[in-house]
Order: sequence, then C-alpha cells, then structure tokens
Amino acid sequence: MTVNTHRATDCDIFKEWLLWLFLNLWNIKDREPVATMDLTLWQYQFRIIMLGDSTVGKSSLLKRYTEDLFLESINQTVGVDFYVYFLEVEPGVRFKLQFWDTAGQERFRSVTRSYYRNSVGGLLVFDVTNQASFDHIKEWHTEVCERVWPHKVVFVLVGQKSDRDAQRAVSREEAEKLAGQLGVPYVEVSAKTGQNVSEAFELLTRRVYQGLLSGEVELQEGWDGVKCAAPQALRLQRASLTRPSTAPKNKKCCA
Repeated sequence: MTVNTHRATDCDIFKEWLLWLFLNLWNIKDREPVATMDLTLWQYQFRIIMLGDSTVGKSSLLKRYTEDLFLESINQTVGVDFYVYFLEVEPGVRFKLQFWDTAGQERFRSVTRSYYRNSVGGLLVFDVTNQASFDHIKEWHTEVCERVWPHKVVFVLVGQKSDRDAQRAVSREEAEKLAGQLGVPYVEVSAKTGQNVSEAFELLTRRVYQGLLSGEVELQEGWDGVKCAAPQALRLQRASLTRPSTAPKNKKCCA
C-alpha cells in the first residue's frame, strides 16, 4: 500500500475518532423500520463501498455519477464520505444506493475498515496512469473479503482516468487479466468526460441484484449490506426463477 509519511498527532487521532463516532451515529439513525419504508421510492437498498488508493479518483467518480459534476481540484477524503442515489435498472424495480467513499491513506484505514462488513458491493478503483494503484488492487480485494466473511461482496474492477491515454501505465489487457483472476468484470471510465461512469455503477447494481435473486447474496438479520422493503415478494420471485419449466422440450435446434 502507499506509504504515508505523515505522523498523526494526538489531535489528528482524536479528530478521526470523532469522525468515526459521528458516522456511526448517522448510520444508526438511517436504520428505518421496514414497515415505514415508502415502496414508491425503492424496493431494495444496497450499500456500496469505494475502494482504492488515494488520488485514483473515487470521489470524482461519485461526484460525476450522483451530481453529474466534475471538479478539476477536489479535496481528499478524510475518513469516509457518504452519498445516496436512487436508480431503476428494470421497469418498476427501484434501488436506493448508499455509497461509502473511503479514504485511501493508510492512516485512515482503521476508520474505513469498519465499513467493509456492512457493504454488499465494491468498486475496486485504480488510476490507469498509476501502476502502483493497480498493483495494490489485489490487497484491497483480499482485505475486504477477509473482513466481510461470511457475507458476500460483489465487485467490479474500474480503471479510472481513461481520458489520459497518452500517460497510460496500465494496459487494458493487464487490467482484464487481473479482473479474470479476481472473477470480476472490468470497466474503464473517465470522471472528467463521464465516459462509462453510469455503466460501471449500473453494472455493479445489476450484479448485486442478480446475486440476490439467485441466492448468492442473502438477506441476514443484523447485516445492512442489503435491505428489502418486501422480503415476501423477493421470496416469490426467487421461487418463480427456480421453478422447473413445464413446457414441452423442443428437440430441434432453433434458428
């Protein structure tokens, strides 16, 4: 991981502790009873965590996706930032996406690690012009998988800053090879131009939803990675997908 030469003072540590406490209290407030959820707003809530080294552009990606804005200069994330976005990937199926934008610096890792366990999806982000950020992706992936077990996290590998092709340090072939090793899809995006930004987030949302329908991702008491406003409807949908077809089999090949 990137080595940070900053030596945290007692004041720094106290401020980070206050930030962690504030975010956890905020998290508790957000836990609304299922009975009060408005089904017209969303049926599913997914918590997504942004992972990767500092300065790879995680915050810029979220800014572009949630607000359609790009800032040439953006403050580095301190601890964890929080975003909410509503999305409909299929007609009538609405999702509330909660994003945790984590700081990439090592000194904030004790804060950001506490958010791994309650996440169901993760964007593994590296900078295509920064070889070191790519080399660290396996470490990010391993760290999250170890901390969320036995829960399931669905990943997408994202190569950010694709508009800077002249400065590219990581080839698409290298990235696709790593994605194959991790068993995840790969998308190249640019927060600056907006290229493929929505596609990356929607791909991750669809993958989590498909995992939920297939049973690969499970609703569990005390785990906030996924919330479902109508669990009974989900069970019925799962049953309909797994029910064997009664239609006669056609032995002929289809044209």
